Amino acid sequence: MTGHDGDTERTFAALPPAHGRGFAQTWWGQAWLRALEDAALDSQQVKTGRRIARAGAVGAVSVRPGRITAVVQDVDRTAHRADVLLAELSAEQWDRLLDMAVERAGHVAALLDREMPPHLIEDAASAGIELLPGLGDLEPECDCGAWDHCGHTAALCYQVARLLDQDPFVLLLMRGRGEHSLLEDLQDRSAAPMEEAPEPEGVDAAEAYAAGDILPPVPEPTELPEKPGSPPSLDTEAPPGPGVDPVAVRHLAARTAVEAHQLLAEALRRSSERPAVPGLTAAQDAVRLAVDAPDPALTERLANGSGRDPQSLADATRAWRLGGAEALSVLEEEWAPSGDTLARARAALDSAWDEDERPSLRAEGNRWTAVDAPAQVRLGRDGRWWPYRHERERWILAGPAALDPATALSSAELSSAEPQR
Repeated sequence: MTGHDGDTERTFAALPPAHGRGFAQTWWGQAWLRALEDAALDSQQVKTGRRIARAGAVGAVSVRPGRITAVVQDVDRTAHRADVLLAELSAEQWDRLLDMAVERAGHVAALLDREMPPHLIEDAASAGIELLPGLGDLEPECDCGAWDHCGHTAALCYQVARLLDQDPFVLLLMRGRGEHSLLEDLQDRSAAPMEEAPEPEGVDAAEAYAAGDILPPVPEPTELPEKPGSPPSLDTEAPPGPGVDPVAVRHLAARTAVEAHQLLAEALRRSSERPAVPGLTAAQDAVRLAVDAPDPALTERLANGSGRDPQSLADATRAWRLGGAEALSVLEEEWAPSGDTLARARAALDSAWDEDERPSLRAEGNRWTAVDAPAQVRLGRDGRWWPYRHERERWILAGPAALDPATALSSAELSSAEPQR
């Protein structure tokens, strides 16, 4: 974001081209795009807008109540001003929405974490308030003269989907309230005096506490250091003991500091509902320790100890850097999806591309290989898609996981087209 005018306008700098990625990763960003794609009368204009946005031809985006605006370059480099209008909520609707948000503390916490809680959308809809746009709610205006969505307004909508992924307050601003004023209203409602409750029976908790020993105040939460600490120096005059490798010990200490820093970051993170990471096998732990190993002899020991050759260990550490234990499992394990998992995978593959853009893929287990390109996508057990490229007679991970196979395959094809070291 380059700046904002008070709390009624925000301007976002032009985003880079979106090669190899989808425009909406979150469910609310995808709902925004459905409102565009389902209502546009000319699907070709929607495809044109997607290509324009993917090429990075959408300029800075201005977001105001009821309107988004950007200058969009056409395929022939002609600049057009594109606007998309979305109706603001009335004052009465905002009052009802804020009252509902205050009743559920999780709504506010999710928004502060830059997430759009589904229950907020559902509660609002039950009260007759539609936060997300529906069919026909995104009204286009463009100086190219089109009366329906043209390529320029469609490109603006695709770009805004990326902004919504990062910050759902963008949608709330379009609906009429900026982030600061919205949070102030929520705070005022939370602090409003409640009706006087009847005097409870029994002993007052404050009096009971005051009668006991006075406890010291709870300490402030620990602040997360900017980076992991450095292990103590092993440079001493005394020689190492039998069987002790100083290089290996130094590397283990450094990796332990990194793990401790990550654990502390997770403990201090606001959302603590993340599932626990399962225990690693000895072969998986060898890959974790081999990441950034400083000594070739140490890397060779880890390769031998995990039953890998140096090349397969290098591929495994690359996968670990890109996705941890899940990426390593996808690299080394081939499995056959079945039942609901296979049905969801096929549905994702069928809907990932337009009919005229769908590539020819050869399926084998959880792996789909492009027939006419050195590219492949693999389905992880968590439902994500991983891009692979064929290089030197082996498949290697080409990038992080994606939520849809089209983005993953595009990432793999782009990686294959780049000069390899």
